[in-house]
Amino acid sequence: MITFSISLVLLVLGYFIYGKFVEKVFGPDDRPTPAITKADGVDFIILPNWRIFMIQFLNIAGTGPIFGAIMGAKFGPVAYIWIVLGCIFAGAVHDYLSGMLSLRHDGANLPNMIGTYLGNATKQVMLIFSILLLLMVGAVFVYSPAEILTGIWEPEAISNWLGKNTFWIVIIFIYYIIATMLPIDKIIGKIYPLFAFSLIFMAVALMVMLYIKMPNLPEIWDGIDNMGAEKLGLADPIFPCLFITIACGAISGFHATQSPLMARCIKNERHARPIFYGAMITEGLVALIWATVSMYFFYNNPTPGYETLAVATGANTSAPSVVNIICNDWLGVVGGILALLGVVAAPITSGDTALRSARLIIADFLKLKQHSIRNRLYICIPMFACTIALLIWQMNNPNGFSMIWNWFGWSNQTLSVFTLWMLTVYLARTNKPYIITLIPALFMTTTCATFLFTSRQTLNMGYGPTAIIAGASIVVALCWFFWWNTKKKTPLQ
Repeated sequence: MITFSISLVLLVLGYFIYGKFVEKVFGPDDRPTPAITKADGVDFIILPNWRIFMIQFLNIAGTGPIFGAIMGAKFGPVAYIWIVLGCIFAGAVHDYLSGMLSLRHDGANLPNMIGTYLGNATKQVMLIFSILLLLMVGAVFVYSPAEILTGIWEPEAISNWLGKNTFWIVIIFIYYIIATMLPIDKIIGKIYPLFAFSLIFMAVALMVMLYIKMPNLPEIWDGIDNMGAEKLGLADPIFPCLFITIACGAISGFHATQSPLMARCIKNERHARPIFYGAMITEGLVALIWATVSMYFFYNNPTPGYETLAVATGANTSAPSVVNIICNDWLGVVGGILALLGVVAAPITSGDTALRSARLIIADFLKLKQHSIRNRLYICIPMFACTIALLIWQMNNPNGFSMIWNWFGWSNQTLSVFTLWMLTVYLARTNKPYIITLIPALFMTTTCATFLFTSRQTLNMGYGPTAIIAGASIVVALCWFFWWNTKKKTPLQ
């Protein structure tokens, strides 16, 4: 619990100290924001700051800081290091600067910003890459909540007629269509704060229970090797797998697709640090709490937590099982309700904002204004058709969910690589200290390159050739950047 307590303090200090420094580097001012200059009553609309924070937090969180932290905690206390350092120096910087850059570019989406700073060819690649990633999010976050809801109740007649889970899949898709089509303040602006509050309340309640129980957990000084290799049979290496597994809560490229949604609702640039940097730090706190709860579940001495919980029936280490077991045992009926919100509502809300982002990215590419419902339908109909096709393939393939999730994880972090390089180029062109994004960009570049060639789910080449490829990726990236910075950089005014 000592490492956990220190980590909590460091995250809070990171917001007030490093967050303030990053804000000063960017330099927010009082220029009119897109919510004012491009107000359309649909996507560009001023919302209260507290509401924007809650929406941003739920947009970027979903079940990410819960499930990712649970799976990452299997590696042991090394997870603390990545959550704290990754969140303060990479994830929160990534989220704040990408959100601020969208503000400065009239609420521009991520592919357009990448095109501005990394070139049109990269923009076209990222346009396709971003849309595919967002459609994967929409598909991935339909089936698992539908399956859970089916376990609670599903009309037998519909289940016999159309198949198991179909009823809830249809209901979720109807919600997706409504939330994606309607103005942001009609559904998202009203129900997201409630779900966000539920996630935060659940995390705080669990933190209180941790301090009441004061479990004997492994600390950093007990070792930062792969603790799960022996006790849990976790064969994956810490590098790069930990840094892909814990994305939300440390750094996630998906966040840069969500920040423009809120950049279009902010009244003043000076309000942005609590919204963008603060939401990421809050997500880091949630991930930290769930990682600690999970270490109690896996590694409490002398008895692992799952052996002491009344509702547990063995070492079931799947993330949804850990959530349900811990919440029901520690928080009772209220915990069960919150767990349901966490494993059902949170992924659904991540899915709908992902599809909303995809609609806006496609609309910007086609230069199709979104004032009218007809124009929104032109995009939504084929977009939902693709998502449904992806979902059907996933349901008909025994390994479909696992395959999509693995590639989603790698794609998610790869997107953060492009975003960090875009931010580095922006800071260099404005003669600002680009080192704050250059180091995270290099680290995530080699992480994604290593994972692509090392993971058992991808090319599985082993560490020999992969180490060479990872080292080469850093050298090439550094050489390209410093060559560009010396020869090709065009200063921005």
